[in-house]
Amino acid sequence: MRAKFSAPESSDCGLAGHTPSLTIRNPQSAIRNPGSGFTLLEIIIVITILSILTAAAVPMVRNTVQREREAELRLALRQLRQALDAYKKYYDESGGRLIPQELQTPGRSGYPKDLEVLVEGFFPANVVGTSGARKKFLRRLPIDPMTGTTEWGLRSYKDKPDSTSWGGEDVFDVYSKSDKEALNGTKYIEW
Repeated sequence: MRAKFSAPESSDCGLAGHTPSLTIRNPQSAIRNPGSGFTLLEIIIVITILSILTAAAVPMVRNTVQREREAELRLALRQLRQALDAYKKYYDESGGRLIPQELQTPGRSGYPKDLEVLVEGFFPANVVGTSGARKKFLRRLPIDPMTGTTEWGLRSYKDKPDSTSWGGEDVFDVYSKSDKEALNGTKYIEW
């Protein structure tokens, strides 16, 4: 079968009285071959498999993100607690003489009044020739990854270990203010 297409008579092809024709070799090439392509059933099966894989991957991704935030929280707590311990060691080694009077705590526990003292530092008292060197224990306050702030729960030396209210005398320990549950079933506030 040959399909002919003729150009309009008014076209100028350069041949007088000749009508050009266009021939399509296989007129059925425009019709889709029933053996090629995907059936509706195949598409539904693929979509179902992809949905199952996605449903399995989403909780794994959520757990991965939460696990990373928990690791950041452990690191931040470790940094703060090490800074508190370094301050206490500095206090003990100097007998408290190098801590300026305005930063001394009422009970002379050897712990700082607040966390800002660890970052801002101080000029050692009773020392000649310090050349303006501040004694610092932290570069900055770490951000609590569970709350997104630098606000930490504080415990003083006289507070109970599980206390969530600060006595205000000094900073003996820190904890996250988040009351959410960790992947291991504990509360972040208990870390």
